Amino acid sequence: METPTPTVRRVQPADAARMRALRLEMLADSPLAFLERLADAAARPHHEYAERIARASTGSLLAQFVAEPAAEPAADRPGRSERRAGGQFVAHAGAHVAADDPATTVLFAIYVSPAWRGQKLLAGLIDAVADWSRAAGRPELLLEVVVGNDRAVRAYQRLGFVDTGVRLPHPTLPTLTELQMRRRA
Repeated sequence: METPTPTVRRVQPADAARMRALRLEMLADSPLAFLERLADAAARPHHEYAERIARASTGSLLAQFVAEPAAEPAADRPGRSERRAGGQFVAHAGAHVAADDPATTVLFAIYVSPAWRGQKLLAGLIDAVADWSRAAGRPELLLEVVVGNDRAVRAYQRLGFVDTGVRLPHPTLPTLTELQMRRRA
């Protein structure tokens, strides 16, 4: 039986614990891609995650979207444990209004768990951000990728992003450079 496609949705305040678990996975799996160290994220108190998720769950200035596998009845999964609704998130994309351009939404912390890569979750996340951005009156999307992360660049190109030619120093690792990519929302 084929595994159902996960649902992509905006975070809700009740998602704080599951979002914390995904954040720790993100940092362990891809430490250069995010602006925080795993040890710092692990030490952060739960209430800080809860506050961050509550802020991102409503409004038009900041949002976070997650992918959540569908619940599957145990009978459909012989020899495997039952997957319950409310299980682990498997992908994430954050977005906020650009500080210097109110017509642009900046994507951040884009991540798909290794076991779920190549299953169109990235497209679902980008579509969700694009819908949210357009609803807020922002017709442009912008993201930054570490130079040399060719797999990510190709994935974003398949989704319509183009390299703007802008290169920036990585905000926390001065030996790295990031490239900007842009597309219509």
